[in-house]
Amino acid sequence: MPASLPIETLSGEGTLAALLALARLRVTVFRAFPYLYEGDLAYEQCYLSKFAGLHDGTIVVARDGEEIVGASTALPLAKAGASEQQPFLSAGMDLGRIYYFGESVLLPEYRGRGLGVAFFDAREARARALGYRTAAFCAVERPADHPRRPKNYTPLDAFWAKRGYRKRPEFSTTFSWQDLDEAEESPKPMVFWTKELA
Repeated sequence: MPASLPIETLSGEGTLAALLALARLRVTVFRAFPYLYEGDLAYEQCYLSKFAGLHDGTIVVARDGEEIVGASTALPLAKAGASEQQPFLSAGMDLGRIYYFGESVLLPEYRGRGLGVAFFDAREARARALGYRTAAFCAVERPADHPRRPKNYTPLDAFWAKRGYRKRPEFSTTFSWQDLDEAEESPKPMVFWTKELA
């Protein structure tokens, strides 16, 4: 395999054609710790269509041949959900200045090849081109003694910090999903990271 893979920003029909593949990718990657997501393809396609349907939304993908092996999303925070918006509204911040990064998902065998960095670079470039001043995303907070935490698990905090993001514990929210060992959805604590875009 090549050391890295080209990435592309999808738009129009290309975005719609890729929704099922993107949904499958999210379900696959998010089964692993720390998300432990049971997954639902119908929900995932509906979720991703939110990004695909916006002229100022962003979906970036990496392909190995025809197969999508990684993807990353973003949209204006003002067009995200209430759970994403509320911490910033409570702090009196202007949502119109903030571009929200949904997620980056990448199959394990393609990690460590610069694609994670490329996903952040592409979304930040898009945010700047659209006139946004701040990038923000949130990540799940799992306890250190979580029974499903792998012994070799390394959180991405250092990676995000190296990209210039700052953890903001004062900006927290909850998302609900069904863990692999749960019978139904339950709320999960999420903490935001932000970066000022020069």
